[in-house]
Amino acid sequence: MDITLLGTGAPGGLPRPDCPCAACATAVGDEARAPTALLVDGALLLDLTPGAALAAARAGRTLVGVQQVLLSHPHNGPAVEAPAGLPTPGRADGRELALISGHKVWAVAVDAPGTGYVVTGPDGDRLLYLPPGAAPAGLPEGLEPYDMAVLDVIGRPDALARLRAADAVTATTDVIAVHLDHDVPPGAELHRRLASAGTRTVRDGESLVVGEYHAVPDLPRRTLVLGGARSGKSVEAERRLESFPDVVYVATGGGRENDPDWAARIALHRERRPGSWRTLETCDLVPLLSQDGPPLLIDCLALWLTDAMDSTGAWNDDTWAAEGRRALRERTDALVAAVRATRRTVVAVSNEVGSGVHPATSAGRRFRDELGRLNAAFAAECEHVLLVVAGQPLPLRPRDPFPPAGF
Repeated sequence: MDITLLGTGAPGGLPRPDCPCAACATAVGDEARAPTALLVDGALLLDLTPGAALAAARAGRTLVGVQQVLLSHPHNGPAVEAPAGLPTPGRADGRELALISGHKVWAVAVDAPGTGYVVTGPDGDRLLYLPPGAAPAGLPEGLEPYDMAVLDVIGRPDALARLRAADAVTATTDVIAVHLDHDVPPGAELHRRLASAGTRTVRDGESLVVGEYHAVPDLPRRTLVLGGARSGKSVEAERRLESFPDVVYVATGGGRENDPDWAARIALHRERRPGSWRTLETCDLVPLLSQDGPPLLIDCLALWLTDAMDSTGAWNDDTWAAEGRRALRERTDALVAAVRATRRTVVAVSNEVGSGVHPATSAGRRFRDELGRLNAAFAAECEHVLLVVAGQPLPLRPRDPFPPAGF
């Protein structure tokens, strides 16, 4: 089954007319996107958008053979007229369609206005298409994995998490992000973010073969996210796992009684996390890394080191010289070894150090030095390392981790 993406943008397109934002200003050339529409084997058109015939012609396709036009969502603004000879657009709400071309189409209930569709080709390949801002309203048990899923990955990462939880999307499913609006990060950052979720996007007019899995991005096993205070490092770490179900959020800070500021910070973090995530408050990381299980989000290594220095008496100069240095190194070495050997997906957060005021005390300097060593050792075991500055993630390893495929 062959699909051509006549557009990959939001219903208003990208850039939006007369919008001065950074995403719209940089959405030029291959990054400019018409409203999303899919042409399936030249026989089925999913969503009718302005200029569909011209978009097909630019892609080297034609709409002459289209037998069915299905709309997935309400269209705001003036009605879009169907080109001459094209079937009248409609929906397949609650029913199954069988086309003379051999394709079968089932409607999928979603939690936003509109309808999703599952298209099965003559050879049995299965395509899932969801409207903008929508997730499946319910998935039956025992659902066979889709060969390709086309959905709003940036706007609704939880939709992808639901599909993964139901095994409807697996490691072999090619997930294509569409309905891209001007709230997406501009340029290469969009492709990096999508690839970190095991997804990708393509330029308008590109054709894909459903069932070809070679282009599915490999998910990073271990990621370290560094940054200063309020840099956005925790948000970036959470974003990298928000399209996955059953994430274990490992909070290393523990409880701090009678600290309103700390309680407010914890509440903010909890509100941001998906409801399917589980929170575990512990600094005992080695057993977690040694076990099989769902992805771990560890926030953060600086607080883990604080606890380790508390436990080993490393804050005291005399204890440090006598036995604290050795005890702390044993703990950090064990943590780094566990990261190296882990089979779980891990995203860890830590504070970048050494860019601020020189600590006034020996204990402060010791913490700075040990955190710097821990960060370096942890990063050495990670496939991906990011530095977040002013909310902008900068890849440190690899330098160009997710070059846009096909661009």
